[in-house]
Amino acid sequence: MGSLRKQTIISSLLVYIGFLVGALNVYFYSTSTPFFFYKAGNIFTPEQFALTRVFFDSGAIMFTFASIGVIPVIYKFYPYYKDNLPENRIDLVSWALVISFAGFLLLCVCGWYFEPVFIRKFSQNSKLITHYYFWLFPFTMGMLFFSVIEGFCWALHKSVHSNFWKETGLRIITTVLILLYIFKLISFHVFVQLFAMQYLAVFGILLFYLKREGHLHLTLKISRVTRKFWKKMVTMQMLIFGVNVIASVAASIDTLIIASVKGLAMAGVFSFAQYAANLLQVPQRSIQSVSAGVLSRAWKDKNYKEIERIYSRSCINLLLMALIIFGNLWLNLVPAMKVFKTQEVFASGLNVVLILGLVRIIDAGTGLNQMIINTSNFWRFELYSGVVLLAFRLPLTYFLIKKYGITGSALAELCAYTVYNIVRCEFLRRKFNMQPFSMKTLYSLLFAGAAYCVCYFLLRDVPGFFGILVRSIGFSSLMIAGIFYFKLTPDAAQLYGVLMGRISQLRKKKI
Repeated sequence: MGSLRKQTIISSLLVYIGFLVGALNVYFYSTSTPFFFYKAGNIFTPEQFALTRVFFDSGAIMFTFASIGVIPVIYKFYPYYKDNLPENRIDLVSWALVISFAGFLLLCVCGWYFEPVFIRKFSQNSKLITHYYFWLFPFTMGMLFFSVIEGFCWALHKSVHSNFWKETGLRIITTVLILLYIFKLISFHVFVQLFAMQYLAVFGILLFYLKREGHLHLTLKISRVTRKFWKKMVTMQMLIFGVNVIASVAASIDTLIIASVKGLAMAGVFSFAQYAANLLQVPQRSIQSVSAGVLSRAWKDKNYKEIERIYSRSCINLLLMALIIFGNLWLNLVPAMKVFKTQEVFASGLNVVLILGLVRIIDAGTGLNQMIINTSNFWRFELYSGVVLLAFRLPLTYFLIKKYGITGSALAELCAYTVYNIVRCEFLRRKFNMQPFSMKTLYSLLFAGAAYCVCYFLLRDVPGFFGILVRSIGFSSLMIAGIFYFKLTPDAAQLYGVLMGRISQLRKKKI
């Protein structure tokens, strides 16, 4: 757990750095007066901001179809290759890239055939999307190839590097493009073209890193491990393909429906709210990437105690981190929007931030249930539960968006993912007798609510940057103190012990 914890902390820090860079990008997209570059005076409209979000949401769906479910196969079966072959004979990644490229070519054919349908659906309310339709494909290709190599990094326990380029490097590239546009060095048309190529850039960088470190050996010679397990891998790939399509559509459909029904501007507001709420997912995304290889190995070795320990620790740790992040976010969001002079239209997404924040807390509080199921021999269950999710989510999302706008979309997500996580947790309880919740889960929720109320009522009238700083320090300090006083998680004391040990070693070296 120590190595897992260390990699998770490093990955989380890198992801948060990426989010800080991304927050700067979102600020440039959404501000009414450029605070840092006032004289430049060239800002993005909500429609232009929404276009960049549509690239990510559409790209996620398209890449899922093109990948044909091959990525989870990499980190699920890599332990078998590693235990039975020298590294230069492992053909798993090579065939994954070939299959993904074949899937992408098929996607291009489908994209060309269905272009008139896409244009007809979005031309009335979101014409800007139709203008850049074909640029979605190089964006998707980069996302696809990067994800294949990212899955290989997870299997190698090198997720820190892939997380850096995905969460931080990508956003730094976006920042550079935004600055070029703000200072009128490029047009918006060129900005979109370069934006569409950024995943290909980070894919090339990560590929070069793995090759330099001696981990990447591309060979199409079929190994004996592939001959032995190919039927199981293909079966898993096809079922996981269905799971991934369902999950991707369920996660990304909101923006596309909003753009189609309510227009691109409202899609931009929803994306702004999503970005704020997604801050809560940073620790979860980090531990998922780090734990993929660890859980795959534990299932292979039938180490059920280790799996249960990771599951229970992930639930309480991710819940506490999500509560700390959400408390700080909700205490300071409105004051921050005033300080940074965010366009007034984006304030209409505050209810969405609140509801999506609750979704992320529920998802974090149920821990690594999805990754545990995906890396087990019962990954078929993800398909069955995913079908139920999609059948429930799609009509509910469309109906609630028509009735309540972007708030309706958030409500649909809250309902769907609450049911989804309950089903997965109940499956693990019945199948493996894994029940990760305790009274400390309830204590964590109650203490976070009390800490929030204290900070809100005592510090709500403190204005400006100083108010944001005071509220953040006050709430975070109360939460950390409560975690240690009530011993809500054993990892807190262990982490503190490691930190004190390191400080003690540094002092001895100085002496």
